[in-house]
Amino acid sequence: MNNQIDTKVINKLAEVLNKNNLSELEYEDEKCRISIKSAAMSVVTTSAQAGVTASSGEENVTVKNDEFSIDDYSNNAGSVKAPIVGVVYLSPDPTKPDYVNVGDKVKEGDIVCLIEAMKTFNPVKAHRSGIVTKILVESGDPVEYGESLLIIE
Repeated sequence: MNNQIDTKVINKLAEVLNKNNLSELEYEDEKCRISIKSAAMSVVTTSAQAGVTASSGEENVTVKNDEFSIDDYSNNAGSVKAPIVGVVYLSPDPTKPDYVNVGDKVKEGDIVCLIEAMKTFNPVKAHRSGIVTKILVESGDPVEYGESLLIIE
């Protein structure tokens, strides 16, 4: 059973919390319960399957039992990170195919996605040659500086 906490859900909930000036927000399904409080932007997540619990300060979410951490990919040498804050796009145009897919071979310098910042589309290039093993974002997701976007092994 996969016990990974979906960071996109946490990010979207935090976004809803901030946009609507809420002090607290909770989300629950059969797999997990997420509670977000605004004061110090604390996040508590509980997974029903393995009792995975995460708690957060302003930026990082880590899991107490070390099974999974949202930051697991940030120290990976193959992690392609966002060079700027913006909105990520995996293809040059919604009607075009994605720059890369899981399993694709890439060369150092190949464009793997775009980040839009201040109405400018900035190409993000592979920092090494290899095979794309994970894509950690979806087109249209907001990303922070240094956030892992995909993994090249």
